[in-house]
Amino acid sequence: MGNRWFETVAVAERRARRRLPRSVYGALVAGSEQGVTMSDNVAAFAELGFAPTVAGAPGVRDLATTVLGRRVALPVVISPTGVQAVHPDGEVAVARAAASRGTAIGLSCFSSKPVEEVVDANPATLFQTYWCGTRDEIVARLERARSAGAVGLIVTLDWSFSHGRDWGSPHIPDKLDLRSLLPLAPDGLAHPGWLAEWVRARGLPELGVPNMAAAGGSVPSFFGAYGQWMATPPPTWEDVAWLRSAWPGPALLKGITRVDDARRALDAGFDAVSVSNHGGNNLDGTPATIRCLPAVAAAVGSEVEVLLDGGVRRGSDVVKALALGARAVMIGRAYLWGLAANGQAGVENVLDILRDGIDATLRALGKGSVAELTGDDVVVPDGFTRRLGAAGGIGAVGGVGAGGRRHG
Repeated sequence: MGNRWFETVAVAERRARRRLPRSVYGALVAGSEQGVTMSDNVAAFAELGFAPTVAGAPGVRDLATTVLGRRVALPVVISPTGVQAVHPDGEVAVARAAASRGTAIGLSCFSSKPVEEVVDANPATLFQTYWCGTRDEIVARLERARSAGAVGLIVTLDWSFSHGRDWGSPHIPDKLDLRSLLPLAPDGLAHPGWLAEWVRARGLPELGVPNMAAAGGSVPSFFGAYGQWMATPPPTWEDVAWLRSAWPGPALLKGITRVDDARRALDAGFDAVSVSNHGGNNLDGTPATIRCLPAVAAAVGSEVEVLLDGGVRRGSDVVKALALGARAVMIGRAYLWGLAANGQAGVENVLDILRDGIDATLRALGKGSVAELTGDDVVVPDGFTRRLGAAGGIGAVGGVGAGGRRHG
């Protein structure tokens, strides 16, 4: 499916880092405080092994599954991320790439492109929202997304406040005018390829977030919307249940690490949950999501779809997550690096890397489809998993404990 411009997600990251101004790349890295959780999200996958078989692998493997009732060609979905100013086409390029590879895109309410344009590029668009503003304002945003054709809702709760980073937080101006651009000029001029791409397209990046406005309303700036979110009292579980009831279609709750929260999401009427810690950009010290996945999958996986996001860099990571109870994974930084490196083609490149890695791993495991994966296919060291918020103890538990999985 096209020519490869890079062979691994790690190479995409290196190319993105060379291409982007430091402040833009720094915003992609994100991560709170020491970056312990961000690092563990990635490193934990390397602690898991495989138990391959040496004969009997089918000649063709089926990578397809269903997410929120929609069939996707591979168990990888685009996770919603905020203003994607790494490339002028932003979320529209990502949506086109996902559509070309047969998968869905989660669109952030903090995105730089309006939901109408993204749905036009990929009908399998899942609109993401935070608990932000009044109920009337939230309903107006949901109604706009529904009217635009969004086919599902993602409610994100795993974002509280990004504390200071030990390696420094990037400076992001509230708006791009002459006064704010002057201090950034040397860094921008040092990356002429990125700057020229923007100038050719439409000038400088826009920092407005159109999906935070109701249809026809004025577009707030990113930090204007961020300030509104910070001023909004955190939701109760009753608020979360109300928000679920305000959306008529399928819905996923993103931000689960605890078993009791997973059960509350089920009680609130959600069709799916994503085991997530916001990519390590929330509370530092939260365990890697792959450590929390088996307990959550065992608790609610027979009743709702369980997804995972955080730290996925290879197709083999996807297979490990599926074997431990996930229906699919959501990727964030991986596709943003592809977008920064080579636009839509770069995102397609990343999805192709993951797809081929999934296929190769299934072949080595002797599996004919992702639906055949079980905990017996992975080697889980003692003490690897975490069972948080569950009756019977909180902390490390041995074994896999990934029961009740549902694949499509």
